[in-house]
Amino acid sequence: MPQIVEFPERPYVGVRGTITMTTFGLVADRIGEIIGWLAERGHTPAGAPFLRYDAVNMPEDRLVVQAGVPVAVPVEGEGDILAATLPAGRYATESHHGHPDQLFGVIDALLKWAAEQGLAWDMTEKDGTEHWGCRLELFQTDPGVEPDMHNWDTDLQFRLAVPE
Repeated sequence: MPQIVEFPERPYVGVRGTITMTTFGLVADRIGEIIGWLAERGHTPAGAPFLRYDAVNMPEDRLVVQAGVPVAVPVEGEGDILAATLPAGRYATESHHGHPDQLFGVIDALLKWAAEQGLAWDMTEKDGTEHWGCRLELFQTDPGVEPDMHNWDTDLQFRLAVPE
């Protein structure tokens, strides 16, 4: 059952790219590189790495996505590694155990649940593209420790609109 959780601002470093459903690796596969980049500078992750969906246009198979790694204190970016902050606010959250391919159903259920609760997302739609204030998939399982994707744990955190 989804829950609503209040989160503070959370600093992170990451990379951004425009991808399709079949080219996720162009962004997602850079998480290890980002963790290594942090280690070279004396920093360790302050939580699970994630994908942040900035823009989603499923009919045109175009997504603007960030791969990010949270940090305890802000770290300055370099090159194409950006420094940013996840916004504070109320997030609808859900956890999933299993293959990432099954996330479509979990996301659909979360969206339907929010609609039934009368909740609004921090999202605007323009010309068929959803622009999200903060929509996250957090990867709780280290693939180096657990290579079987059917045993992975993923948390969803979708920011809710600020009540007017």
